[in-house]
Amino acid sequence: MVTTGTSGVFAREYDAVGTVVEVGFAGGQVIAVSFPDRVPDDADADHDLLDRIGDSLRGDRTKIDDVEVALTVPTDQRTVLDALRQVPSGESVSVSRLTRLAGLDDNDAADLDLVKNTLRENPTPIVIADHRVEGGPYATPAAVREALRSAEGL
Repeated sequence: MVTTGTSGVFAREYDAVGTVVEVGFAGGQVIAVSFPDRVPDDADADHDLLDRIGDSLRGDRTKIDDVEVALTVPTDQRTVLDALRQVPSGESVSVSRLTRLAGLDDNDAADLDLVKNTLRENPTPIVIADHRVEGGPYATPAAVREALRSAEGL
């Protein structure tokens, strides 16, 4: 998806899951995805990524994780999120497997805590698909997560 130069806040309410999805862009990169109670007054509802998210939430297997992301997280969390980005649509991993994919030790409690905290604090859920992790935790709300998992056949 080409988003060159896109900056701003885009949001839309999705009746299929009873949730608002808000996406923040800066310089053409996604910097945040959140789930506010209502569409912010200053948000634009017109964006291709919001269209794709809506398609996915309605059950279409639409690619939504191909946008550029600007992560402003510590390096160890970036490593985990980069590993998660490599999990293809239609596949899932356990927390232990994700830990190993990130080059960490799934037998080390501190490494597992790092992965779990990173998932819980994922700044760009949906785009960095935490719904592909079996057993979470998640930054993506349950209704959104289940709709995306269903669309991907998980």
